Amino acid sequence: MKNSVLLVCFLMVWNFSLHAQELNCKVVVDAEQVGQSNRQIFETLEKSITDFINKTKWTNRMYAMQERINCSMYITVSKYESDRFSASIQVQSSRPVYNTSYESPVFNFQDRQFDFRYLEFQPLFFNRNTFESNLVSVITYYIYVILGMDADTFAPEGGTDYYQQARNIVNLAQSSNYSGWKQSDGNKSRWGLVDNLLSNPFKSYRTALYEYHRMGLDRMTEDAASGKESMARSMKFLERVNSTRPNSFLLQVFFDAKKDEILNVFSDGPKVDIVSLKNSLNKVAPVYAGSWEKITF
Repeated sequence: MKNSVLLVCFLMVWNFSLHAQELNCKVVVDAEQVGQSNRQIFETLEKSITDFINKTKWTNRMYAMQERINCSMYITVSKYESDRFSASIQVQSSRPVYNTSYESPVFNFQDRQFDFRYLEFQPLFFNRNTFESNLVSVITYYIYVILGMDADTFAPEGGTDYYQQARNIVNLAQSSNYSGWKQSDGNKSRWGLVDNLLSNPFKSYRTALYEYHRMGLDRMTEDAASGKESMARSMKFLERVNSTRPNSFLLQVFFDAKKDEILNVFSDGPKVDIVSLKNSLNKVAPVYAGSWEKITF
């Protein structure tokens, strides 16, 4: 009898691990700027978003617990009145590097166009076919961008389906009065981000994501020299992007996440052609020239 109970428990845990949700997201709602003494609504909002992200099944894929994507959303509320919020949202995600405990940053972006309405204890629900809530639409949009970028690091153009989901959210939200969803809202808008990710001129960007992570970082424990060569080669793909779309939004997104990692990787271990690498880096990310100068190994 005891063994039967243990077996049932094991099967329940095993079954849950195979069907775990895709994301392990930490959500923070910071309302310090508002100066409101009653913090309850902000705490409720934080928990509601956390549950919405982490307890929803976003794809048809089966994820084991250890495969869940670690990410975070830091929401800074600058104004609150009744059910109206003005805020910004900082979105970050990472992915594990094969055979290590290291998490490599993949996405790091701050969206300052984040106004929404929310009543305490209001259920959050995503409808794929209509725009109902800017809060839900913005959160869900970034969920699919995170899923897409993660998939691109594991397979060539693996994130296309997720980016198309994000684009669908953009298309539905354009009928709303909220900013960030239209082409007129600027290149650094939600419209601009997903448009770039799905545009032909930026295919080399997505190739670089795969080359850098799957062919580069993931091979470092087995063959550090080959891994570093692949990472350096990924900069050549970014050069192609820069040649047709200089100083593009996506290149900024890449290096906002990767600057420190690139500096650390190429300042130690097997040598690669540092001169060529630094030339590439200075072409595609001149704003970080001071960091690239520190690569001297």
